[in-house]
Amino acid sequence: MHPMKIEDEIKQPFFKDSFQKAYINLVFTAGWLGQRQAAVFRDYGITLPQFNILRILRGQHPKPATVNLLIERMLDKTSNASRIVDKLEAKQLVTRTTCPSNRRAVDICITEAGLQLLQQMDDAAVPQATGLQNLTPDEAAQLSALLDKIRD
Repeated sequence: MHPMKIEDEIKQPFFKDSFQKAYINLVFTAGWLGQRQAAVFRDYGITLPQFNILRILRGQHPKPATVNLLIERMLDKTSNASRIVDKLEAKQLVTRTTCPSNRRAVDICITEAGLQLLQQMDDAAVPQATGLQNLTPDEAAQLSALLDKIRD
């Protein structure tokens, strides 16, 4: 089975040049990934930004994180970290406590339920949702290097 080419996906046989084609392919693929991930996350009752925050908190665990740390590390810089933490706290996936050393700061920690949810997702659907399993490790490294180069 051959991969579906961008020309066929968007029914556009010609592009101005290879740069335009690459740009359109990148934007299309980002949207495609987002839709696939959103469908997987829906099954677990969370959104992509919520998943992102849970993963950051798991990386910090057992140390707490602040909202500022979450904002620094989030993939989507336009997301409202405080509102996402509110929603995760309502689902009992995170806890929020006033920092003992600085009464104005708030410590955010992932709960055992949050850790278990991420473990279930790691074991199940999330890796398949990305399509990256279709690449070799060398191709994945090359793709990463090229994406870094675009943002340089």
